[in-house]
Amino acid sequence: MPTPTPPHLLRLILSCRKITAQVTNTTTESIVAMASSSEKEFLPQYRSKLNRFPRSHQLWDARVASRVGEKLGLRLTEIGVSFVEIDFSEEMSRPVHYRRMVGPLVDSVKRAGVTVSGAEKLQFEGY
Repeated sequence: MPTPTPPHLLRLILSCRKITAQVTNTTTESIVAMASSSEKEFLPQYRSKLNRFPRSHQLWDARVASRVGEKLGLRLTEIGVSFVEIDFSEEMSRPVHYRRMVGPLVDSVKRAGVTVSGAEKLQFEGY
């Protein structure tokens, strides 16, 4: 009898400077896959926003969030994870401007073929 795959939890760490998405195994609390806006691909865009005047307080946007979700989705499919869940109460406790930017990330993970349980309860207005 095959053993069921352990549940995986999608956790987001958001700040005005970067967005990090990590998927953890809930039984061992170990990180299975992760993607972040601080990776090498995003450095030119980060530096351009950091050095412009007037200085922007938000250094990532919905496009960057979407690309981070795409990278995470690809990494999850590479290791065979096809189902993750999100903590609904944690996502709803975020400020609205962060929740709007999380929508493209979740959609990108779904487009990569990973089912995201709990995302249907969230309402991502305005993205």
